[in-house]
Amino acid sequence: MDKNLTELITATRVPIADLVAKLRTLPASAFNGVEQIRSLLETMPVDEASLAPYLTWDRQHYTRNLIDKTDLYELMAVCWEVGQNSSVHNHRDQNCWMAAAVGKLLVENFHLEFQDIEAGTCRLLASNTVELTAAHPCAVDPQEPVHRVVNPRELNQRAVTLHVYSRPFDTCVVYSPEQGTCGDIRLHYNTAFGKAVVGRH
Repeated sequence: MDKNLTELITATRVPIADLVAKLRTLPASAFNGVEQIRSLLETMPVDEASLAPYLTWDRQHYTRNLIDKTDLYELMAVCWEVGQNSSVHNHRDQNCWMAAAVGKLLVENFHLEFQDIEAGTCRLLASNTVELTAAHPCAVDPQEPVHRVVNPRELNQRAVTLHVYSRPFDTCVVYSPEQGTCGDIRLHYNTAFGKAVVGRH
């Protein structure tokens, strides 16, 4: 990344409360396409220190930490230990945007050739990989929404990503490209609004 751009991003980072306030002013139409929210995340990179109340870590699995939620969207911080990655998954036909508040991650996208949820079978082909940084947030392609997020082990650093989902959803389909299997899972928060979620399975 250009040194001047890096310095500019560092100098212009905003508290998470500012991003929340801006998201809450947006009309529903802003969440229907993908460019407006992606651009917002690009122009309002979030200051790491302001995220401290929402960050939790687990050496076994990345954590999902809810920051804000309305009928229109939910915003969460996802914390990744070195080398952690998500399953390959979809987003229930909802829009999704991601920005890296800390670290540099990879978003590996897949083309879904076939799925049969009842039979638990699918066929996926890897399509492309996108680098996710503070300067380069991304939107999940509504036409090709199946992907996974990877915090590369070779970078040897923790990472934090901010995810905006519109509309909120609590289940998704996960896929195994290697085994050709798929199935529904229920999603859970590790924390909500800075407090541990009791009774999470």
